[in-house]
Amino acid sequence: MGLLSIIRKIKHKEKEMCILMVGLDNSRKTTIVLKINGEDTSVISPTLGFNIKTINYQKYTLIIWDVGGQKTIRSYWRNYFEQTDGLIWVVDSSDIRRLNDCKYELDNLLKEERLSGASLLIFANKQDIQGSLSPDEIAKVLKLEAMDKARHWRIVGCSAYTGEGLLEGFDWLVQDIASRIYVLG
Repeated sequence: MGLLSIIRKIKHKEKEMCILMVGLDNSRKTTIVLKINGEDTSVISPTLGFNIKTINYQKYTLIIWDVGGQKTIRSYWRNYFEQTDGLIWVVDSSDIRRLNDCKYELDNLLKEERLSGASLLIFANKQDIQGSLSPDEIAKVLKLEAMDKARHWRIVGCSAYTGEGLLEGFDWLVQDIASRIYVLG
Protein backbone atom coordinates (compact mmCIF):
# COMPACT_ATOMS: atom_id res chain seq x y z
CA MET A 1 0.00 0.00 0.00
CA GLY A 2 1.51 3.32 -1.08
CA LEU A 3 1.91 6.33 1.19
CA LEU A 4 -0.66 8.31 -0.78
CA SER A 5 -3.34 5.66 -0.29
CA ILE A 6 -2.54 5.51 3.45
CA ILE A 7 -2.92 9.29 3.65
CA ARG A 8 -6.22 9.10 1.76
CA LYS A 9 -7.50 6.42 4.17
CA ILE A 10 -6.52 8.51 7.20
CA LYS A 11 -8.00 11.61 5.61
CA HIS A 12 -11.24 9.75 4.84
CA LYS A 13 -11.50 8.43 8.41
CA GLU A 14 -10.77 11.81 9.95
CA LYS A 15 -13.10 13.65 7.53
CA GLU A 16 -10.41 16.23 6.84
CA MET A 17 -10.46 18.80 4.09
CA CYS A 18 -7.43 20.76 2.96
CA ILE A 19 -8.36 24.31 1.96
CA LEU A 20 -5.98 26.73 0.26
CA MET A 21 -6.90 30.38 0.77
CA VAL A 22 -5.20 32.83 -1.56
CA GLY A 23 -5.78 36.21 -3.17
CA LEU A 24 -3.97 39.50 -3.58
CA ASP A 25 -2.49 41.19 -0.54
CA ASN A 26 -4.89 43.25 1.58
CA SER A 27 -7.94 41.19 0.55
CA ARG A 28 -8.33 40.16 4.22
CA LYS A 29 -7.76 36.41 3.96
CA THR A 30 -6.45 36.08 7.52
CA THR A 31 -9.34 38.14 8.88
CA ILE A 32 -11.78 35.68 7.24
CA VAL A 33 -10.04 32.66 8.81
CA LEU A 34 -10.01 34.25 12.27
CA LYS A 35 -13.61 35.47 11.98
CA ILE A 36 -14.97 32.06 10.91
CA ASN A 37 -13.16 30.55 13.91
CA GLY A 38 -14.57 33.15 16.35
CA GLU A 39 -11.19 34.70 17.09
CA ASP A 40 -10.19 38.33 17.66
CA THR A 41 -9.76 40.24 14.40
CA SER A 42 -8.87 43.66 15.84
CA VAL A 43 -5.09 43.46 15.20
CA ILE A 44 -3.88 41.62 12.11
CA SER A 45 -0.56 42.05 10.31
CA PRO A 46 0.08 41.22 6.65
CA THR A 47 0.87 37.52 6.20
CA LEU A 48 4.52 37.19 5.18
CA GLY A 49 4.48 33.54 4.26
CA PHE A 50 1.58 31.42 5.47
CA ASN A 51 -0.62 30.54 8.43
CA ILE A 52 -2.15 27.13 9.03
CA LYS A 53 -5.39 26.97 10.96
CA THR A 54 -7.30 23.80 11.86
CA ILE A 55 -11.01 24.44 12.33
CA ASN A 56 -13.79 22.04 13.22
CA TYR A 57 -16.64 22.97 10.91
CA GLN A 58 -19.86 20.99 10.85
CA LYS A 59 -18.69 17.36 11.06
CA TYR A 60 -15.40 18.03 9.27
CA THR A 61 -11.91 19.19 10.16
CA LEU A 62 -10.75 21.98 7.87
CA ILE A 63 -7.04 22.51 7.50
CA ILE A 64 -6.79 25.99 6.07
CA TRP A 65 -3.57 27.21 4.48
CA ASP A 66 -3.79 31.00 4.48
CA VAL A 67 -1.00 32.18 2.18
CA GLY A 68 0.22 35.76 1.85
CA GLY A 69 -0.71 37.62 -1.33
CA GLN A 70 2.13 40.09 -1.80
CA LYS A 71 3.59 40.08 -5.29
CA THR A 72 6.92 38.72 -3.98
CA ILE A 73 5.16 35.72 -2.35
CA ARG A 74 2.80 34.70 -5.18
CA SER A 75 5.41 32.57 -6.95
CA TYR A 76 5.47 30.36 -3.83
CA TRP A 77 1.74 29.60 -3.94
CA ARG A 78 2.48 26.50 -6.03
CA ASN A 79 4.20 24.95 -2.99
CA TYR A 80 0.78 24.58 -1.34
CA PHE A 81 -1.19 22.95 -4.20
CA GLU A 82 -0.67 19.30 -3.21
CA GLN A 83 -3.67 17.60 -1.54
CA THR A 84 -5.88 20.72 -1.93
CA ASP A 85 -9.57 19.83 -1.77
CA GLY A 86 -10.91 23.37 -1.87
CA LEU A 87 -9.61 26.70 -3.04
CA ILE A 88 -10.82 29.99 -1.60
CA TRP A 89 -9.96 33.01 -3.74
CA VAL A 90 -10.50 36.27 -1.85
CA VAL A 91 -11.15 39.45 -3.84
CA ASP A 92 -11.01 42.97 -2.41
CA SER A 93 -14.21 44.24 -4.04
CA SER A 94 -13.29 47.82 -3.20
CA ASP A 95 -9.85 47.72 -4.90
CA ILE A 96 -11.07 48.35 -8.44
CA ARG A 97 -7.67 49.41 -9.79
CA ARG A 98 -6.16 45.96 -9.06
CA LEU A 99 -8.96 43.79 -10.45
CA ASN A 100 -6.96 43.06 -13.62
CA ASP A 101 -4.08 41.76 -11.43
CA CYS A 102 -6.65 39.74 -9.51
CA LYS A 103 -8.02 38.18 -12.72
CA TYR A 104 -4.50 37.45 -14.00
CA GLU A 105 -3.46 35.65 -10.79
CA LEU A 106 -6.71 33.66 -10.56
CA ASP A 107 -6.41 32.60 -14.22
CA ASN A 108 -2.87 31.36 -13.55
CA LEU A 109 -4.02 29.42 -10.48
CA LEU A 110 -6.82 27.74 -12.39
CA LYS A 111 -4.35 26.48 -15.02
CA GLU A 112 -2.59 24.40 -12.34
CA GLU A 113 -3.21 20.72 -12.90
CA ARG A 114 -2.82 19.93 -9.17
CA LEU A 115 -5.80 22.21 -8.45
CA SER A 116 -8.02 20.91 -11.26
CA GLY A 117 -10.31 18.90 -8.97
CA ALA A 118 -10.52 21.47 -6.18
CA SER A 119 -13.84 23.21 -5.47
CA LEU A 120 -13.50 26.97 -5.92
CA LEU A 121 -15.11 29.51 -3.61
CA ILE A 122 -14.63 33.15 -4.56
CA PHE A 123 -15.24 35.56 -1.72
CA ALA A 124 -16.10 39.04 -3.04
CA ASN A 125 -14.93 40.61 0.22
CA LYS A 126 -15.41 44.10 1.63
CA GLN A 127 -19.06 44.34 0.62
CA ASP A 128 -19.51 46.61 3.65
CA ILE A 129 -17.37 49.33 1.99
CA GLN A 130 -19.16 52.03 0.00
CA GLY A 131 -18.44 51.74 -3.73
CA SER A 132 -17.45 48.05 -3.66
CA LEU A 133 -18.36 46.03 -6.71
CA SER A 134 -21.14 43.46 -6.26
CA PRO A 135 -20.42 39.72 -6.60
CA ASP A 136 -22.08 39.83 -10.07
CA GLU A 137 -19.80 42.68 -11.15
CA ILE A 138 -16.74 40.82 -9.80
CA ALA A 139 -17.86 37.67 -11.67
CA LYS A 140 -18.00 39.68 -14.92
CA VAL A 141 -14.52 41.19 -14.43
CA LEU A 142 -13.06 37.77 -13.59
CA LYS A 143 -14.97 36.21 -16.54
CA LEU A 144 -16.15 33.36 -14.32
CA GLU A 145 -18.79 32.27 -16.85
CA ALA A 146 -15.92 31.30 -19.20
CA MET A 147 -14.39 28.97 -16.62
CA ASP A 148 -14.02 25.25 -17.36
CA LYS A 149 -17.49 23.74 -16.93
CA ALA A 150 -16.04 20.79 -14.99
CA ARG A 151 -14.94 23.11 -12.16
CA HIS A 152 -17.29 23.42 -9.20
CA TRP A 153 -17.37 27.09 -8.20
CA ARG A 154 -19.43 29.75 -6.49
CA ILE A 155 -18.98 33.46 -5.80
CA VAL A 156 -20.28 34.85 -2.51
CA GLY A 157 -20.33 38.46 -1.37
CA CYS A 158 -18.97 38.85 2.14
CA SER A 159 -17.45 41.12 4.73
CA ALA A 160 -14.55 39.78 6.77
CA TYR A 161 -15.14 42.72 9.10
CA THR A 162 -18.82 41.97 9.90
CA GLY A 163 -18.76 38.24 9.10
CA GLU A 164 -21.65 38.60 6.64
CA GLY A 165 -21.59 35.92 3.91
CA LEU A 166 -18.78 33.86 5.45
CA LEU A 167 -20.96 31.00 6.70
CA GLU A 168 -22.82 30.87 3.38
CA GLY A 169 -19.52 30.50 1.52
CA PHE A 170 -17.99 27.95 3.88
CA ASP A 171 -21.24 25.93 3.97
CA TRP A 172 -21.23 25.67 0.17
CA LEU A 173 -17.51 24.83 -0.02
CA VAL A 174 -17.63 22.13 2.65
CA GLN A 175 -20.76 20.53 1.16
CA ASP A 176 -19.30 20.61 -2.36
CA ILE A 177 -16.04 19.00 -1.25
CA ALA A 178 -17.91 16.42 0.85
CA SER A 179 -20.10 15.47 -2.10
CA ARG A 180 -16.96 14.68 -4.13
CA ILE A 181 -14.69 13.12 -1.49
CA TYR A 182 -16.97 11.49 1.05
CA VAL A 183 -19.45 9.96 -1.35
CA LEU A 184 -20.02 6.95 0.90
CA GLY A 185 -19.64 8.74 4.23
